[in-house]
Amino acid sequence: RSCSFTGFSTVQSRKLAKSLSRSSVRSRMSLKPPKAYNSLQKGALVWDPKPLQVKKIFEALKKGLNEYLEAHQAELDYLSGRHKDTKRNSRLAFYYDLDKQIRSVERYIRKLEFHISKVEELYEAYCIQCRLRDGATNMKQAFSLSPSTKASRESLVELYKNVQECTEDMCFIEGALEVHLGEFHVKMKGLVGFARLCPGDQYEVFVRLGRQKWRLKGKIETDDSQTWDEEEKIFIPNLHEKFEIKVTELRGLATILVGVVTCDSINFFTTKPQAIIVDITELGTIKLRLEVLW
Repeated sequence: RSCSFTGFSTVQSRKLAKSLSRSSVRSRMSLKPPKAYNSLQKGALVWDPKPLQVKKIFEALKKGLNEYLEAHQAELDYLSGRHKDTKRNSRLAFYYDLDKQIRSVERYIRKLEFHISKVEELYEAYCIQCRLRDGATNMKQAFSLSPSTKASRESLVELYKNVQECTEDMCFIEGALEVHLGEFHVKMKGLVGFARLCPGDQYEVFVRLGRQKWRLKGKIETDDSQTWDEEEKIFIPNLHEKFEIKVTELRGLATILVGVVTCDSINFFTTKPQAIIVDITELGTIKLRLEVLW
């Protein structure tokens, strides 16, 4: 790598360093998300952006938003067709009610289109900072392998600053992108265990997504039905964290661990409710059924 940068002058390297500095995202747009959503605040976590994970979430998010857009566009087309027929039949009360529905759907479509454009804008800025950071990192490595001079040391200092700045900008964008991920409504559908579940058995299910936690207890009734003290929980999606699910059996004062599993949320960004069956034990003798609506 050092050979490819042999002819690169100190002046040129300083120009690149300045251009990298001018490209700072925070100098061009406000990217500080609300505290409730910002899991990447400075000082809270180590600055460690994950471009591959962000790309996966972005693609899933954009696909889900487009699904919502297509569904509402189809609804608008249907309502518009009925609107024309109603106008010909001159049923005024129904006509005006239908007109209100059409306007409501149109407003929602405009919000979705703005949401999609904002997500695309954030991801485009993220990709730019990622490429700038990669370029500065490669140059820093090349200069570190070349003979040490005052000029090269000054260039290394500038490049190091730019790498840090691009890294921070990427983390701020990740935090801003999280604000646009929506909500996951998770419903408890019960345990499936065949012969493993007996009347009178009591279980505790603990679901965690980052700092968000949901602890609920359930009991197997004599008719094999199940009762749970909670049935639904809202989670705010996180770019980097997966769902962690822990199930324990309660026997008096003792607790027996049934199993711990993790579940990726990347497939939940869709318009339809997702039925999820998770193997809690290694052999799948006890499963947990959940439903996730985005």
